[in-house]
Amino acid sequence: MANSGEEVAPHSIDRTPEYEEFMEKLKEFHNNRGTVLDPEPKVGLIHLDLLKVFNHIVASGGYDKVSEEKLAWRRMAAELGLFSNNEASTAFALKEKFYKNLAAYEIKTVYGKEPPPKDILEDVTAKGAGLLTRTRENFRGKRDSNVAGNDSAASGDDGTPVRERPATDVVSSARASRGLREAPAQRVIFQPDTGPSRITRQSTNQHAATSSPQVQGHPSIQGPPGMHSRGPSIAHHPPKPENTSTSVTAYQPRHAKPLQLRPVATPSNAPSEFPRTRLSYRPAQDPRQPMLPGTGFDGPNIYTRCLNALRSQIPTEQAFALNHLVKISFERGDKYKFDSFPGLAEGLVDKALEVGSLFYYINWKISWDPEEESPELGVLDGNYGTPDILERIGNLVERNTPDILQTGEYFDQMVLITEAILTIRNMVTLPENAHNMSEFPPLKDLICIVLHLPEKDSLVEIKHMALDISEQITSYMVLDSDDPLYRTLLAQMTSNDRGTILSALRALGRISMNLEATNQLNEVPGDILQRITSWLLLNDDELIDACLDFLYQYTAVVPNLDNLMRSTHPEGLVDQLVRLLAHGARKVQYDLILAPEQRLPSRDEVAPMPEDLLHEMLKLEEPDRVHQWVKSFFDEDGSSFVTQLAAWQAYQAAFSAPLKDLQQQMITPADFIRNSTAVYKGSNAQVLRENGDGQQKFIIHGIRARPNPLTLDGKEYGRCLWASDATRRNAKCGHFFLKAEQMWHHIMTAHLDATSNEDKQFDNVERSFICTWGECNKHTRPTRMHLRDFARHVTTHISGVIPNSVGGNVESATAPKRWMIPAKTMPVTFEETMTVRDERNPQAPPQAAGIPLSAVLVLRNIARNIVKTEAEEELVKLQRSTEEKGGWNERLFRASTPRLYELLAENRPMSPYIASLLDLIQVEFELGHDDGHDDDD
Repeated sequence: MANSGEEVAPHSIDRTPEYEEFMEKLKEFHNNRGTVLDPEPKVGLIHLDLLKVFNHIVASGGYDKVSEEKLAWRRMAAELGLFSNNEASTAFALKEKFYKNLAAYEIKTVYGKEPPPKDILEDVTAKGAGLLTRTRENFRGKRDSNVAGNDSAASGDDGTPVRERPATDVVSSARASRGLREAPAQRVIFQPDTGPSRITRQSTNQHAATSSPQVQGHPSIQGPPGMHSRGPSIAHHPPKPENTSTSVTAYQPRHAKPLQLRPVATPSNAPSEFPRTRLSYRPAQDPRQPMLPGTGFDGPNIYTRCLNALRSQIPTEQAFALNHLVKISFERGDKYKFDSFPGLAEGLVDKALEVGSLFYYINWKISWDPEEESPELGVLDGNYGTPDILERIGNLVERNTPDILQTGEYFDQMVLITEAILTIRNMVTLPENAHNMSEFPPLKDLICIVLHLPEKDSLVEIKHMALDISEQITSYMVLDSDDPLYRTLLAQMTSNDRGTILSALRALGRISMNLEATNQLNEVPGDILQRITSWLLLNDDELIDACLDFLYQYTAVVPNLDNLMRSTHPEGLVDQLVRLLAHGARKVQYDLILAPEQRLPSRDEVAPMPEDLLHEMLKLEEPDRVHQWVKSFFDEDGSSFVTQLAAWQAYQAAFSAPLKDLQQQMITPADFIRNSTAVYKGSNAQVLRENGDGQQKFIIHGIRARPNPLTLDGKEYGRCLWASDATRRNAKCGHFFLKAEQMWHHIMTAHLDATSNEDKQFDNVERSFICTWGECNKHTRPTRMHLRDFARHVTTHISGVIPNSVGGNVESATAPKRWMIPAKTMPVTFEETMTVRDERNPQAPPQAAGIPLSAVLVLRNIARNIVKTEAEEELVKLQRSTEEKGGWNERLFRASTPRLYELLAENRPMSPYIASLLDLIQVEFELGHDDGHDDDD
């Protein structure tokens, strides 16, 4: 149980051998119970480890105790690492998964009791506790009593109490109750108005004439429902004319025209005009208000805003733009493309080129005029690139720029330059942007300028970003040997920075990888080749992988391989590559099946009854005697059967005479068949119809006759296989014994006619003996020897049928069945290196990958192309003068050939590549020997 202060790790499945064993037992339990197991149930988005859940809940007291405690399931979920925003839902989901999959298993294994039937356990919801005492009677009675109640167990917080309310009258409870959805007090009977909603003028006058004086005299008091004013009338009739002033009624406003009244068209007085007027009516549109300055338009989006700010050359605006461009390129790089924002690449490169003025007396500018041929040192050709950029960099005068103490303006400018380069680096990770920028010549000049900056700590970051950019764009570029970027990348091989070497190697290895053109990698200096081959000796997988990728591209060209042979030690390189063929390999042992598992055919012959077992069974009553007889003489086997007639005859032969002597009745055949099929779960009586003649055969399916019977307590008898007549070896003795001493004494007296002396010891006489035990091929002819020596031979047969001489052989439930012949297997050891699955064909076997695959590809390039080099011609001429045979393949691969054959046999994923390598080598070996033979002739 996790402590309160200890942080609980998120829940996950640990597929340990203990977990696999637990799941196998759990599956077997659910199969026998007839329920469905969810092996990896989900709580929210998390798959449960049923072993962890079972152990934790059992350690906390079990299902019943956890369910009885308030909010305990929430605590269990937290301790198991099941975190969510809805704790109640997670708690109930955990409880339900335990209830459905583990509750019955807990009752059976932990408490040793039979769990309730599944119709009152797994088939119902996880409500409440008390599983150990649940029966159909008490569960259904409780369920019926809770039909109209509110069960809180479904929430995962078992037993949530409810607030008790005092029994009060309806009126007081309506005022004081704090509950929800209570009906209001019924004080006034509601009588709906069934009259028309529009009151006509005639009905208004009639109502005014019949209304009560009290309502008419008090305007503030409303009359009954239904008296609603519909607006001013044409004529006003005051209720009391005597109280109305004449001056009020005769008042006319000054300078006012007489009020002209006209009738309003209504459906009652103008039915023909109303539909036409209504159809022609259209509401007048409101006049649009003028837009105020600064409102109604949000301006350009953030992308355009940043682009314009970057090209404004205003430091504050550029700081705003670059800050947002870094975020946009990192978070929305898949939507941010150079071809959608013209001028973005130019603005970023212009800002990044300002780094030159911080360390050299130079201001780099880009010229876009194709006709201009400026002799200025700092003007770069933006259309075709600057071919002499390296010579210009070499002619620069360096500033005295200390790396520790600088002004604030310097650091602010370095931040903006770094953000500009970082934005380019983030954007070119998208293939569309990388392809776009590979055709942007100023970017190549920028990379060369950045990588040739002075060796300062403040410049390490932007140099690495420049190498990352080159790593992405070189796969879309063709670089000649005199290209400034190619020469700059090769110069990075002399660095002492591992990251620099890695990025430069990857950039070189990816040149023109996505193009049809071949990467030549010409004019690589010999000292760089020596450094690359020596890095293969390091224990650095990432660096080794990068070196092998470079060598694979480099050795694919014959002149390059000739340069490699002259610049390095080729024998040591091949030995190292052969060693890398087993890089990261692990020994794996498989069992090769030589012969599959076999099942012996079933038989109807039932073993005879031993005397002591007969006496024990005669003490039993029916049907217990039948049950015990089936257990002792038959095994459970779902694919075998015994005929009902053979089983009944064997039972009758064993018990008919003894029961008759005891004056007891035999069980009837029908009762015998019914009780014999009830012993094992899978056995039943069936009718088998033969396909040939259509005859019916009555069988007991699901059992198989045992060769040796069992005692009542499960001990197996040993059968004497001695043949009394040497000419009839199939007629075996057939007596059964529990102890080896009893069988040995039986063979000595009954079969060998040995006599014992007064001390009950057999005389060690010397005479001729013949062994007729089973299929024994020793002493098949009379052999003269002492009885003691022959008895030792007999003991070996007895120990085979009775291995445990003390108490007999007890057969366990997990012991292999005697009627199953196990498969013949041979352990085979393989070497497995790194493999991957083919995404296009997931059903295909794993394919070789990683360092071993790269090493064998380099070896194949060497074996294929070395015979075409000038070094091969020179070696062949030298060997002819010294009477040696073979060329460079003979010299390089002869010592490694046994190891290659060993890898061919043990490493299955690598075997196709090694086989093709051996084919190339063997062809050269044969050609070399044939040439030598012709010279001798």
